[in-house]
Amino acid sequence: MTKKMVCIECPKGCVLEVDMDAKPVKITGNKCPKGIGYALSEMEDPRRVLTSSVLTESLELKLAPVKTDRPVPKKELSRAMEEIKKIRLKRAVSAGDIVAENFLGMGIKLVATREVGLV
Repeated sequence: MTKKMVCIECPKGCVLEVDMDAKPVKITGNKCPKGIGYALSEMEDPRRVLTSSVLTESLELKLAPVKTDRPVPKKELSRAMEEIKKIRLKRAVSAGDIVAENFLGMGIKLVATREVGLV
């Protein structure tokens, strides 16, 4: 079975072909070494940095933009969004401030991506 995917490790956007039947797995289409690592990661344990926003209380914006400080397992993204829905930010933050420590119990931090001040 051959699977096609677009590598997102660099701006080139190489179309990778992963031959799952080959031993070892054969990866073609990459124009740099990062493509091989990306394809293997996608096949074994796909992860994504999660960007979203959290509700605020008494701040200048109703929603504060946030992201995880490192990738979250793709299979956990729905659970991560459910947890984000529960968060209410009640203090002013600057870009990079931690909004949630040990997010999902995985040692991942949820950080603000812009300044949000008091009303």
